[in-house]
Parts: sequence; structure tokens; C-alpha cells
Amino acid sequence: MIDYLIQNLWLSWLLVGLVCLILEMMNGDFYIMCFAIGSFCASLASGFTDSVVVQVLVFVVFTVLSIFLVRPIALKYLHKGADNRLSNADALIGREGKVTDTIEAGGYGRVKIDGDSWKAKSVDGAEIVQGVAVRILRLDSIIATVERC
Repeated sequence: MIDYLIQNLWLSWLLVGLVCLILEMMNGDFYIMCFAIGSFCASLASGFTDSVVVQVLVFVVFTVLSIFLVRPIALKYLHKGADNRLSNADALIGREGKVTDTIEAGGYGRVKIDGDSWKAKSVDGAEIVQGVAVRILRLDSIIATVERC
């Protein structure tokens, strides 16, 4: 088995590169992609030399070069507007939902937004009955402050 791997080391490098690409699809920060590039270059180098040391050096050099040269370009073109993108609860502000449990005057009720149920209170403390459309104004932890649409 060891003899097979040594004779076909290019296949091992190729497998490592494919695994890195699959992991990159789950992650998306373009670091693991640099290891995939290094693995593919080492796979090519194994076609020219049987020296494992040379192959590892090719892997390391091309991985480091990818981190400093390829990753910034990939981030620039593939993550445009990433700083302006709202995430998690911040993305709910301004969205509309429906009251599922009546919001009592000065109390709480429940609002459904995109399939999620949130504890809610009205902005002016007035009662909002079930079925009324509301807009999210702000989130305080897990409590949404809403107004009628």
C-alpha cells in the first residue's frame, strides 16, 4: 500500500486539493482555497520529480504565494459589498410581519417574520390585535419593537 502511494503521490496531492476545495465551499474566506492551489501545484511537481521534499516545498511556496497574491484578488472581486451586508437580527429591522398573538397594551405579544416567531411590543404601547401587519423598528435582545404598517 505504501509503495502504491509513493508511486502515485500525485494522486494524494490531488485528493488533498479536492478536499480543500470542498472545505472552501463550506467556509468561504478563501484561505483553504490557497491550500488547494498549493496541493494542485505539488501534484504537478510530482509528475516531474519523485522527491517528497521538493513536492512539499512546492506545496508550501505556492500556498504562501496564493495567500498573498490570489486571496486578496478573490476577496476584492467575490466579496463586493460585504461590509454593507446586514446579518442576523440586524437584517430584520424594517421588515414586515404579522401579529400571531395579540400584543397587549403596554405588554407583549408575538410576531411572525419570515417563518420565525418573535416576542414583540408596540412602539407606542397600544394594543395590536392578531392578524395585523406590522413593521420591525428595532430589536432589543429577543424582543422586537413594532409599529402598524
